[in-house]
Amino acid sequence: MAEIHQILFNMHILYSLALGIWAAYIATRQAAISGHYIGAVATYALLAAVTLVVGAALLASGLQPRSGRVVVYVLYMLWLAIIMPGLFSLMSGRDDQRAALSYALLAFFNFTTSLSMMERELVGPWVAPA
Repeated sequence: MAEIHQILFNMHILYSLALGIWAAYIATRQAAISGHYIGAVATYALLAAVTLVVGAALLASGLQPRSGRVVVYVLYMLWLAIIMPGLFSLMSGRDDQRAALSYALLAFFNFTTSLSMMERELVGPWVAPA
């Protein structure tokens, strides 16, 4: 199960980067954000939620990240699961260049946050508490 969590989290990191690049490309073209991008944002939120659920299952089985900072892990994962749909809600249907820039900045921020989580061992390796 820990391997599945790691694979999902790696997918999440790459997906964040892809969303950021895509939104930056939309912004540079001064095009409108399409429904395809909004669907990708929904997929992003589902991926983060599934990763959190797998992490919760690992926590329930008695494992925890090596860093031992379970609360920080849960808070970060909740952030990653709800912030992109939250931005969509704040944008109130805007699809202009500023909205695309907002999505790009948030996606790049989430990408760097996820890398930071990995470096600080918040997402694994999963071990039994000492």
